[in-house]
Order: sequence, then C-alpha cells, then structure tokens
Amino acid sequence: MSVKIAFYDSKPYDEKSFNSRNKYGFDFTFFKTRLNEKTAKLAEGFEIICAFVNDHINKETADILYNCGVKLIVLRSAGYNNVDLKAVYGRIHVMRVPAYSPNAIAEHAAALILSLNRKIHRAYYRTRDNNFSIDGFLGFDLNGKTAGVIGAGKIGRILIKILHGFGMKVLIYDGHNDPDFAEKYGAEYVDLEKLYSNSDIISLHCPLTPETEHMINAESIAKMQDGVMIINTSRGGLIDTQALVEALKDGKVGSAGLDVYEEEGDYFFEDFSSSTVGDDLLARLLTLNNVLVTSHQAFFTKEALQNITDTTLSNVKQWIDGNSLDNEICYHCEKENCPKKANGRCW
Repeated sequence: MSVKIAFYDSKPYDEKSFNSRNKYGFDFTFFKTRLNEKTAKLAEGFEIICAFVNDHINKETADILYNCGVKLIVLRSAGYNNVDLKAVYGRIHVMRVPAYSPNAIAEHAAALILSLNRKIHRAYYRTRDNNFSIDGFLGFDLNGKTAGVIGAGKIGRILIKILHGFGMKVLIYDGHNDPDFAEKYGAEYVDLEKLYSNSDIISLHCPLTPETEHMINAESIAKMQDGVMIINTSRGGLIDTQALVEALKDGKVGSAGLDVYEEEGDYFFEDFSSSTVGDDLLARLLTLNNVLVTSHQAFFTKEALQNITDTTLSNVKQWIDGNSLDNEICYHCEKENCPKKANGRCW
C-alpha cells in the first residue's frame, strides 16, 4: 500500500526537490494553497501532511486535520511557532527539520550586513541608470567594530565565526554559555543590557517564543547605540515593526536587514508585482533606503533544499516503521529533549 503525503503551500522548487529525491516511493500530492482552518479539509484521505512556515495549524485547524484522519505532520522547516502543539498533542505527531543548512542562513545574515553597510543594493540601481556617483554610499570598516549576536545555536555560531573573520568583537546573548567557544573566537557572553548598549550591529538568531516576542521594541531600541544596524533572519515576531519604523525614521536605528516580517504570511513567497502592498508597515519599510528586505530566502540554497527534503522524508520513514522519532516536537519539549518521551516518541 502506497504512502500518501499531502503538501501544503508547495512551490515548483518543492515539487522538483521532493520528486527527484523520493527514494522511498511515496505518493505525493502538492497543494499550492496554505494550510489553515479553511483548507484543512483537503487533507481528507491523507494520514500524513507536510507543512511550511506560513501554514497556520491552530486548534481549529488541528481538529479538522484529526477528524480527517491525519496522524503525522512533517514540517519542512526548523521553526514551529505556527503550530499549536497543545492542540495536536496525543492526536497528531509533529516532526521538523532541525538543521537543514545553518551555513545558508548565517551567510545570508552576513550578506545583509555587507550590503547595508556598503550600500550595495542602492549602488546596483544607481549604476544601472548610468549614475556612477558614490555620494551617500559611505560605509564603515567592520574590522574593530562590535556585533551582538542574540542566540548562539548552530546558525548563530556560524555567523560568529564569520564576524570573527572580519575582525569584529562579538558579544553573545544565549541561555547556555560555552566559554571554550567564546574564547576560541574572541567573543564574550553578556546580558542583553550590555549587548544592546555596546553593539554596532545586532543580529537575531533565536526562536520565536512568548518570551522573545517583540524583544526588539521601543524600550530595547532606546538602550542601543545611535545608528545601530539590526539584522533579522529568524522570525518576524521578534521585532515590533512599528517601533522599528519609528526608530529608522528618527535615525536611532541606522539600518535594518530583514529576511522575515511579522505579517509575512500574507505576502512572502508570492508575486505582488502587478498589485499593491496593503500592509502599511511593510509598505513603509520598502520605501526606506536604509532598509533591505528579502522574502524569507535565507534558507534558499541547493544544499538546504536537499537537506530539507531528505530529512523530511526520513522523518516520514521513521514514523511508518514505528521507530523512534528523532525530530519529533511537542509542547513538553525543550529543544530536542522531551521529558515525556518514551520509546523514542513524545507520546
């Protein structure tokens, strides 16, 4: 009997990657629509669905999926803040891809830093208009400056290595200190107060949780250096966008590189070039020449797509075979370690 998997929010590159690497012979159905309470009924007849970052699995959606017979949700992402884990617990297993390409995201964060500092995005358009003036493009040497990295997991550590290579001093805020790592790369673990007040550049690499939501807000921005650069390749909800816009307008924040946005689900991964952006905050960000927005593409490398595909399919195979679920998550989990896990499964 073939194993059927329904994919939500699928793109042509998803179909190509999963079809080309389907060594298990699974039967795929690709839905372009995103998963929510209105589209969950499409899962009728599927025990397994595959979801992405802008699919919303709240309690209502979870109830519909469960009633449709869904038993496993495989996320082709590391983050899972879009899943109500309490609503699915004991009914639908959830698995993720914890580390598909930390290099890709860290390198994208570095690219945003370099582009904003040296005004590469603006220079590109100026020279295409045969304007070769460099007025207004003054940057600064990264060497000798201080970067604050919030979150020193796999991605944060790779960025720290990159910034160390630029000759930067790095301040780290993370719940788990690693003195040996810090010493090796000339970094220092500090509290948020010190990181905010001493960093020329701040880059976010932590998950979105109730504790981290809007951690960058009017109050925290006020503690930062004038002209600070803020980089976010993690989750849009880490930043209070209204506060960021105000700080960009008055010059408190010198520049911002954003690969994610609070309300990105309505726009990112889609083509709106023939229409207008109705989100006033996003539209405002796009008008500011000291802001560089990319559309959640930090993960988007060949290597990352291959890792996402292979790990997702391996997750499905583990579940089918009744094996331990290495990448399962539930609301009891702290990172990958679940105190409720027995026989390799969260329940």
